[in-house]
Amino acid sequence: MYKQTILFIALILCALCVRADDSIKVSAADLQSLIQRVERLEKQSVAQNTDTSKSQQMVTDEAKPQKARTRGRFVIGGYGEVTAKHCFYSNNYLRYGQNPQRFAGDHYGEFDLPHVVIYMGYDFGKGWSVGTEIEFEHGGTESAIEIEEEEGGEYESEIERGGEVALEQFWLQKAFNRYAIIRAGMQVIPVGGLNAHHESTEYFGVYRNEGDFTIIPSTWHEVALTFMGSTKNGWHYQAMFLPGLDSDRFNRKNWIKPGAGSPYEFKLANVFAGAARVDYTGVKGLRLSLSGYCGNSFRNTLSKSNVELDASAYKNVKGTVTIGAFDFAYNDFGAIVRGSFTYGHLSDAAAITQYNIAMRKGSVSSQQWVASDALAAGIEAGYDFFSLNAKLKEKQQKFYLFARYDYYDSMFRYDGKPTDMYPWCGRHRAAVGINYFPIKQIGVKAEFSYGILKQGTRTDGTRGKLYNDEPQIAVGIVYAGFYQTRDE
Repeated sequence: MYKQTILFIALILCALCVRADDSIKVSAADLQSLIQRVERLEKQSVAQNTDTSKSQQMVTDEAKPQKARTRGRFVIGGYGEVTAKHCFYSNNYLRYGQNPQRFAGDHYGEFDLPHVVIYMGYDFGKGWSVGTEIEFEHGGTESAIEIEEEEGGEYESEIERGGEVALEQFWLQKAFNRYAIIRAGMQVIPVGGLNAHHESTEYFGVYRNEGDFTIIPSTWHEVALTFMGSTKNGWHYQAMFLPGLDSDRFNRKNWIKPGAGSPYEFKLANVFAGAARVDYTGVKGLRLSLSGYCGNSFRNTLSKSNVELDASAYKNVKGTVTIGAFDFAYNDFGAIVRGSFTYGHLSDAAAITQYNIAMRKGSVSSQQWVASDALAAGIEAGYDFFSLNAKLKEKQQKFYLFARYDYYDSMFRYDGKPTDMYPWCGRHRAAVGINYFPIKQIGVKAEFSYGILKQGTRTDGTRGKLYNDEPQIAVGIVYAGFYQTRDE
């Protein structure tokens, strides 16, 4: 480029030299000096370009992510379900009353968004991190103020949609190493298989399994202090300190489930509890888990019964809730098998029942009988038929045919004795269906289930079926995914 420039300058000078007035004269020595100067500039430019290329290459190499120092900093994700079902039984609130057969032949349907969850977390470095989770149940809540034209232009507040919005997790965590991690804040209490594995893609059914979902909180979250960690050979452990449950809100249908959380702006902590979980994953495809909870629940409330607290009948009442659970999962060779068993005991159940029934109207209590013992058991198994096709397996698509069985009873025993007072609280449930995963994070589900209620004693003294069975069909679209950014 510089040689072309020199020639161009030389031509101009020659042209000037042959002008008639001969006012500008350039000697051959001057021209040679100019050419040498331009050549020196060319050599300097080439050297600079070479250094610049090397510098740019160094910058490019430095900008490339190095595996040794790459680390996720910000995590965003969530899970959720869009569901629809048709139930071939009644949803009338009297269907478990004195004459349930009058509702035989009734049916109803539902479209729903049972859970939509948004998760965000951030790793600050040096072992510090934060996690948050917001859940919208049944589409969240909506309300509006409208002017009613037919009522003289009055303002009316209306509920547009029922549901719940909850901050299910907000915790800060310090990891000293893999063996010792401390977490504080609102977090999931991983008692039972459902609470520990509640994402939509971690169970076959369209809805969460009815057993754990009925008798213990789901998803159970409390403000707690946790110590956790894991070992290199597949052991994972958690130990938690948290406030106790509120026995005022226990009931016959859901046992201690309503006692979690708080109806107030804060969580009462007049009594305390502990929870723990241990998982073993040292065998390929297998997970074995034990979890438990223990804590008092009586007097953990702002409400008071019409019966005085200092009465002799309640002097030593503690309402200790003890829960033990075992769950497992096996995932290999195209098959998945999952199962769980949860058993719970409530001390002083008769005294708590008496106390709750005596509470004044408008209190937080449902004023119902409460069982001393409740249980839930379930197992499901499915096989991925796409694993038999090499092309579909390579695309990581999955198609499971599954079956599930559950048994649960929220009024299994009353003060240690079998009860037949509310036989509709115990039932068997069987289901079959499909799960199709076009990609790992998204699934399409369909199932047919059949709820078989327990037999009991009829009004004429004979035993037999008291209530209508509860068959239903359901379909759903689910997702669960997380994205983790990388350091530059």
